Amino acid sequence: MDKGLVVKNTGSWYIVKTDDGRLVECKIKGNFRLKGIRSTNPVAVGDRVSIQTHAEGTAFITEIDDRKNYIIRRASNLSKQSHIIAANLDQCLLVVTVNYPETSTVFIDRFLASAEAYSVPVSLVFNKTDLYTDDERRYLDGLVGLYTHIGYPCYAVSALQETGIAAIKEALRGKVTLFSGNSGVGKSTLINAILPDQHLKTGEISAAHNKGMHTTTFSEMFEVEGGGYLIDTPGIKGFGTFDMKDEEVGHYFKEIFAYSAGCKYGNCTHRHEPGCAVREAVEHHYISESRYTSYLNILEDREEGKYRAPF
Repeated sequence: MDKGLVVKNTGSWYIVKTDDGRLVECKIKGNFRLKGIRSTNPVAVGDRVSIQTHAEGTAFITEIDDRKNYIIRRASNLSKQSHIIAANLDQCLLVVTVNYPETSTVFIDRFLASAEAYSVPVSLVFNKTDLYTDDERRYLDGLVGLYTHIGYPCYAVSALQETGIAAIKEALRGKVTLFSGNSGVGKSTLINAILPDQHLKTGEISAAHNKGMHTTTFSEMFEVEGGGYLIDTPGIKGFGTFDMKDEEVGHYFKEIFAYSAGCKYGNCTHRHEPGCAVREAVEHHYISESRYTSYLNILEDREEGKYRAPF
């Protein structure tokens, strides 16, 4: 029985890096399901696992260690299934763009709230700064100011021109970091700027595994300089909300949670209740309109049943 780290999944196979440094292709035992999580993938990149190799050479994952955290993507159709993007994270870098294409603040705030719910610290990486007009730069400065103030570190970079990359490399050192973001924000270019020697390798591996198949949504781990791992994930289109009561959603917006202590009612949803300290803070610009809009947006989703509870 060997122990190891799941460094890649391809849908049906998992690549496990054993503690003695071997890469082993594994399958899951048919009856192996995690209790309490209905997900399309019981094992995720970042999981510590036990594997058993049979005489004829096939290897199976037989056990999964307890996770310190994980990030889930809800299927944004009405499916009750969810997909675990990655497990055992020290932090997440969300790659976003002010334009080409624009990442909406609603998407950013949904992601941040999800990460708060799963206890994963997030930093925002604003990419493609080389393309921005003066107006877009001013908007960028406003967003950086807003999110830094709330407590989310921000980086402004150009992956294409490799500006700002050194600071990102420093932030990755010694940590397990999930890279995420909408499709089209330049995540792959950014990863290639951070790990230049991976460029060819990622192309080769993908080509080998996806021969004659639809492009698979898989995540993969890469070792970074100075220790630590970077986890690359498929681009996310939408981000379904997670299972929580209406009055809990505000707990995952740091500044709304801070002001909610002053609300007249303990289960205030910050919409229409009298004596709401959060609405007052929005009126006085202590809480930004965009964040409050995102908060309401999540509540509205829940009412319309757009994203069902996971169980």
